[in-house]
Amino acid sequence: MHVDAARDPAPGSHDGRPRSRTARGVAARAASPQQVPVHEAVDRALALLSGPGSASGRTILGLAGPPAAGKSALARHLVAEVVRREGPDAAAYLPFDGFHLSNPQLDRLGLRDRKGAPATFDTAGYLALLRRVLQDRFQDIYVPDFDRTLDEPVAARHVIRPHTRLVVTEGNYLAAADAPWPAVRSLLRELWYVDAADDLRHARLIERHTGSGDTPVDAARRVEQNDHPNGEYVKPGRGVCDWIVRLADLPTTAPGRTVL
Repeated sequence: MHVDAARDPAPGSHDGRPRSRTARGVAARAASPQQVPVHEAVDRALALLSGPGSASGRTILGLAGPPAAGKSALARHLVAEVVRREGPDAAAYLPFDGFHLSNPQLDRLGLRDRKGAPATFDTAGYLALLRRVLQDRFQDIYVPDFDRTLDEPVAARHVIRPHTRLVVTEGNYLAAADAPWPAVRSLLRELWYVDAADDLRHARLIERHTGSGDTPVDAARRVEQNDHPNGEYVKPGRGVCDWIVRLADLPTTAPGRTVL
């Protein structure tokens, strides 16, 4: 696996507080994209634990990007590598997908066919959990996830331990302009944009939906009517991110399977 990246200054080169996202975006757009090996993404994540501001508490790294770009695959890989190098529970995973509204709630709201759109998540609950992650260093913090087999969120699949130093969170909309996403970004040490070619994402989405039981026709309709507009909504957020990352190959998280 490698990444294409438009890079701005290395992490740890500021005081630990998020810098202007506009300034970061200008730097990202101005830099020439270049291929770097995946270990450089891991090294950059690790550097967040040792730069200025790292001693003041827990660090949150955010990954944004359109559906099926590879955000969760990269997030899980980063967590696994930080744990391998820094020890058990040094890093933890916090997926925004865990804040999907349940199918009964989507039915109540008339949003079942828009599942995955911004209005189909408990964004306020997500923001509240991120704030707790930074403030509560004395208790285990349980984190929900989304189960694609059940097609439902599940509670407490992940845990952030008191000694966890890096939390990697990922979701489509972290770079979006609408509320509450600027408040979310204020809690992140860095925000990376995970990118992928539209045709590759389309193929992954078709595979995802047919693997969940949709017919090819239904899967194509779902991509066109829901996933595609959600992805277009996400794309302008590239400009507020610190780093633009493109994965060539996705890390495997289970035998024969990758997580998108």
